[in-house]
Amino acid sequence: MRVLLVGAGGVGTAITRIAARRPFFDTMVVADYDPARAEAAVAALGDDGSRFLAERVDAGDEAAVAALLGRHGCDVLLNATDPRFVMPLFRAARTAGATYLDMAMSLSRPHAERPYQECGVKLGDEQFAQAQEWEKAGVLALVGMGVEPGLSDVFARYAADELFDEIEEIGIRDGANLTVDGYDFAPSFSIWTTIEECLNPPVVYEADKGWFTTEPFSEPEVFDFPEGIGPVECVNVEHEEVLLVPRWVGARRVTFKYGLGREFIETLRTLHLLGLDRTDPVTVPSAAGPVAVSPRDVVAACLPDPATLGERMHGKTCAGTWVRGVKDGAPREVYLYHVVDNQWSMAEYGCQAVVWQTAVNPVVALELLATGAWAGAGVLGPEAFPARPFLDLLTDYGSPWGVREQ
Repeated sequence: MRVLLVGAGGVGTAITRIAARRPFFDTMVVADYDPARAEAAVAALGDDGSRFLAERVDAGDEAAVAALLGRHGCDVLLNATDPRFVMPLFRAARTAGATYLDMAMSLSRPHAERPYQECGVKLGDEQFAQAQEWEKAGVLALVGMGVEPGLSDVFARYAADELFDEIEEIGIRDGANLTVDGYDFAPSFSIWTTIEECLNPPVVYEADKGWFTTEPFSEPEVFDFPEGIGPVECVNVEHEEVLLVPRWVGARRVTFKYGLGREFIETLRTLHLLGLDRTDPVTVPSAAGPVAVSPRDVVAACLPDPATLGERMHGKTCAGTWVRGVKDGAPREVYLYHVVDNQWSMAEYGCQAVVWQTAVNPVVALELLATGAWAGAGVLGPEAFPARPFLDLLTDYGSPWGVREQ
């Protein structure tokens, strides 16, 4: 297997450090718009970096990405950029006939008249619109294969296959007790992506209604997270699992709730109130004359890079899937989860917990594809594949998962 990894930020760098310890691939080309980032990611591997190369590429330039795939004979494109570049990279992989993996799907657009009742363009719609073309070509696009979406979807498939006869509700629940020394507000993941998913209308799935939307931060609940994290207030946000799970797993209701905390929610609401969540450029004066800038990009530039916060960060992050239903005629409720301690991930990989937890899952998926344990064609989510091989291999990577009866 020869892999083109596009994006050498926090998650991309973590992918290289995890993959360097595994023998399943021949070459990984690490490409970024900033060649210094790609070179730094490869250089940091030291003696383990013999299978890695650094390149420069503009993720928005489909022709350049397809050419890079061809030049290095790469048969897989792994997208570690932000969601704005999903479609050009998705199309470039298809042009080159390469397998495609991402950790976030094509962006949504709210319904023009009823944004908090009806879906407009849903997450992943642009990719699924091309599913037949990929299937006919016999090429795989594995979408939403990070931690959430990704591992959370694998948990949903595992619950359906092995833990339940009927499922009433699947609810992804994400929470943490992470703190960052020296910062009053320092998100542990990309603020651009966080704003996108938290301020867009959240999507809920119900079997008798299909997909519909609600107000941002709706249906607050307190969820008790395992391994010492404890109770965290969670609210509905837009996320890919709600669009993926019902395509392959039978459930009467599917939700995604994020443990943001009251202070984080109020900060996001303030950004929205001031228009600082907008992506359309606004014109501002500068010493060199008027400049067009995206308010959201300005917010991101004002905050620390999440990948650099590991040394200041303390605590744990938890990704998991809560499932309620029936097994052998009796009610059952479980929470399948994966916890990463920042102290462990920093000591073991030099990566903060949130980016490491995101990065490990696409590497596991790549290894399953390389060995043939997972195989398919078309645009498929993690739920389309057997869960047990993934969960067994994740444990083999030194990062076990758990199940808690509720």
